[in-house]
Amino acid sequence: MKTLKDPNTKKQIALKAFNDMMLAKAMADIYEDNRSICKYVHSTSRGHEAIQLATAYHLGPEDWVSPYYRDESLMLGLGFTPEELMLQLLAKADDPFSMGRSYYSHPSNKSSDRVQIIHQSSATGMQAIPTTGVAQGIKYIERFGLKKYTLPPVVVCSMGDNSVTEGEVSEAFQFAALHELPILFLVQDNGWGISVTKEEARTADAYEFVEGFIGLNRMRIDGTNFIESYEKMGEAIAYVRSERKPIVVCAKTVLIGHHTSGVRREFYREESELDLHRAKDPGKILREELLHYTDAATLESIVEQTRGLVEHSFKNAQAAAEPDPSTVSLHVFAPTPITEESGERSPEGVKEKIVMVDAAVHALQEIMYKHPEALLYGQDVGARIGGVFRETVTLGQKFGPERVFNTAIQEAYIIGSTTGMSAVGLKPIVEVQFADYLYPAINQLITEISKSCYLSGGKFPVSTLIRVPTGAYGGGGPYHSGSVESLLCHIKGIKVVYPSNAADFKGLLKAAYYDPNPVVVLEHKGLYWSKVAGTEDAKRVEPSQDYILPLGKALKVLEANPEQIALGRTLTIVTYGMGIYWAKQAAEDFPGRIEIIDLRTLVPLDEELVFQSVKLHSRCIVLSEESITNSFAQALAHRITYNCFTSLDAPVEAIGALDLPAVPINLALEKEMLPNADKLRQRIQALLQE
Repeated sequence: MKTLKDPNTKKQIALKAFNDMMLAKAMADIYEDNRSICKYVHSTSRGHEAIQLATAYHLGPEDWVSPYYRDESLMLGLGFTPEELMLQLLAKADDPFSMGRSYYSHPSNKSSDRVQIIHQSSATGMQAIPTTGVAQGIKYIERFGLKKYTLPPVVVCSMGDNSVTEGEVSEAFQFAALHELPILFLVQDNGWGISVTKEEARTADAYEFVEGFIGLNRMRIDGTNFIESYEKMGEAIAYVRSERKPIVVCAKTVLIGHHTSGVRREFYREESELDLHRAKDPGKILREELLHYTDAATLESIVEQTRGLVEHSFKNAQAAAEPDPSTVSLHVFAPTPITEESGERSPEGVKEKIVMVDAAVHALQEIMYKHPEALLYGQDVGARIGGVFRETVTLGQKFGPERVFNTAIQEAYIIGSTTGMSAVGLKPIVEVQFADYLYPAINQLITEISKSCYLSGGKFPVSTLIRVPTGAYGGGGPYHSGSVESLLCHIKGIKVVYPSNAADFKGLLKAAYYDPNPVVVLEHKGLYWSKVAGTEDAKRVEPSQDYILPLGKALKVLEANPEQIALGRTLTIVTYGMGIYWAKQAAEDFPGRIEIIDLRTLVPLDEELVFQSVKLHSRCIVLSEESITNSFAQALAHRITYNCFTSLDAPVEAIGALDLPAVPINLALEKEMLPNADKLRQRIQALLQE
């Protein structure tokens, strides 16, 4: 740990801090003087410089930090230049963090010579879970010796005081404390949340709030005093580095600048209150301290030099090239290595068929034996029961509680932590117990996971496999029977898989594991054990251990008779999951006249096979279990119509459940709501007669 006991060291570090503070001040002044040029919304660190620089100076390339949108001084202290920051401010092509796609002080960094930084969103407090996931991943790596570190890494999550009122921050605190993770939560408390005062927003500050989290150490700091901040942050970071346990640091700061360039201080703050904050300007406080070690002329020279450097940097950033519009679609996904089907789907001599749930267990077992970086966690997936559907049974016993473990009821943490786990090179496989329970995690899935690859310019795709049991059967009721594929397919930046049989399930799980992007696998509960009438065919011969089925490849599971096609008496049903079995049952009444396409993957979608089939048969039904209005199925029907219009003999129909808010628990009501083979037969009959 660096200390200030030696006067020369103290002077050297204090002068460095003063230099960086003057850089931050000059940057804020220039942005204010050039508001028409600095047109994109931004915040500055004025009033927060001391605690941010004190934090940065104790971190090295082995460490990870998640700044928030006011942390430009932290970035300067980490070694990023004003020009690098300004390239993001002005959304230039050479913005090193996001290629001109994100706001000022929303960094990401993967270079080995600086602190590592995962993608940062603007959503208040949402970085707490992904950053805790980084610490969770580092602990796992250290436990299993997957990598050697020069120093034990420290993870820092920086946030404002109002972030602590977010529920997801509490999930991060709870997990970090329970699992003793090497993370420091830095809460910069300036007493304001835009125009909301601390008195309006909360009953306690962060220091008081975390008292009940047993195992979470805490510290207060005057965040306007650099000397105090430097010494205490050194102690806090040294504690995490040596003890490998978490700590919350509550640093009291002041807000001298605007909340953002668009929400200006004069809108809501009295001048007298601003004067109180200006009196605690960290630059002024440090200047008075430095006058004990140097003269005023030296300090004034630093002010002039930093102003000149910032002006030069601003001119360079202004002159830098704008992004090429043709790059706008780059980095939505990282390229996947799995593009072709491989391995044996039906190994020679194997006759016994397995149910879908066993196919999943076997696939994960094979993955985890081969890949020590793979781990599995979620609600009730551990050794005691192995999932409420037995979908992870035996895995806890085989791989132990550090690789297969239960979590609390924290869907946001389960999903969001995979961002950080992936960033450190692990492959988290997680499960949300029912599709209806996915909603608490949607914030993390949309705000953090889906955008990470795109907004980091491809540096941080989130490589995670998310299992979600879905669908209705047997009176599961309104909170255990939902279908969520439309919601998921609308989220750009994630892939969505929906297998209908054991062989596909195993092959798709393998492909999802090796995909460097976030993949959600929807698993119909009614198909797990083939207990629903008509789903016996979901059982299949188990593919070989090396079998992989690429995402985005649909399959014809039933073909129409060529003679019937020639007579124009056929149609195609495009469906997935349980829809395959309704379609097969209905097709028995129309021998030779029905083609069935199993999509298998909803994102990416195999449009080529779908359009080819529709053009051949000229009639199409898109079948889904979801409520139909504004659904994935309805959107797909439109895509088919748009691309196959001249080949159609009738409008494309989308068939699904009734438009109800939930699946009723009563079996008769459930049946009335859902599609089934009988309802499908009626629509087929009507469509073939048109």
